[in-house]
Amino acid sequence: MNPTKQAGATAVEFALVLMLFLTFMLGILDFARMLWTWNAAAEATRWGARAAVVCDRDAAVVLSNMQKFLPQLTAANVSIDWYDAAGSVSATCTAANCSAVNVRIVDLDYQWISPIGFGTHAPIPMPSFSTYLPREIMGQDPNSNAVCS
Repeated sequence: MNPTKQAGATAVEFALVLMLFLTFMLGILDFARMLWTWNAAAEATRWGARAAVVCDRDAAVVLSNMQKFLPQLTAANVSIDWYDAAGSVSATCTAANCSAVNVRIVDLDYQWISPIGFGTHAPIPMPSFSTYLPREIMGQDPNSNAVCS
């Protein structure tokens, strides 16, 4: 064989294999990022529920604590239900008579950034995340004030 005809064959083969390798590598990294977001959303609901049962009824404080884990959360993504002593959702319960709280993340979408993306660049809806906790000493934390700030 004439060596001048084979001079660029290695570079072409390397480019083809590199494209395939990078596509799969970016897909794996993107999937790992999705699992990290899933875990962060679960942890954000736990932290938000903790803030909701320790602090006064302040949705802004709950959202602020949840945004430490998922900065892209907005008030539209977070649903907070406070329950009265009878166990029904109450819009007026206070630190004296609230018995529990349920914090949910709803309508959270994950946006793929890799070229795989399952053939679409549309956001993928994630399931809702929810944490229910009974009331503790709403309005005060005996160990720290940092949760409610």
